[in-house]
Amino acid sequence: MENFVNFLLDWGYLGLFLGAFLAATILPFSSDVLMVGFLAIGGNVYGAVAVASVGNWLGGLTSYWLGRLGKWEWIEKWFKVKEETIVKHKAKVDRYGSLLAVFTWLPLVGDVLAIALGFYRTDPKKTALFMFIGKTARYIMWAVLYIWISPMFR
Repeated sequence: MENFVNFLLDWGYLGLFLGAFLAATILPFSSDVLMVGFLAIGGNVYGAVAVASVGNWLGGLTSYWLGRLGKWEWIEKWFKVKEETIVKHKAKVDRYGSLLAVFTWLPLVGDVLAIALGFYRTDPKKTALFMFIGKTARYIMWAVLYIWISPMFR
């Protein structure tokens, strides 16, 4: 994984974009580490937040649209999930709707949540907006933490 991070860092902003995009799909990868590494080698904070946010957001939207391709029958057949479970989760998604997309930045569950929001057919425009807000807030948080903590290590 270290070699992959170094490879992406060598590519600059394009590597940050690609890493953030891939991390928002089902690929188990931390774009947070990449973001901090990018800042540590002298990347511009504003540019890094913008590039990582857009990359991660587009990756999340890719997961969302893959979820929209899903069918209830496939979930039951291939993942052995009972219809009652699917209906129970749908009720939760229906209750909160697209607002749940704010939480697609969360490690481990965020990617699954993006797919689920697509599968349950939440409003695409609202989902995209809330997803962008959540993912951007995440990178702003990392940038602020980096700015705050990095002087302690110089």
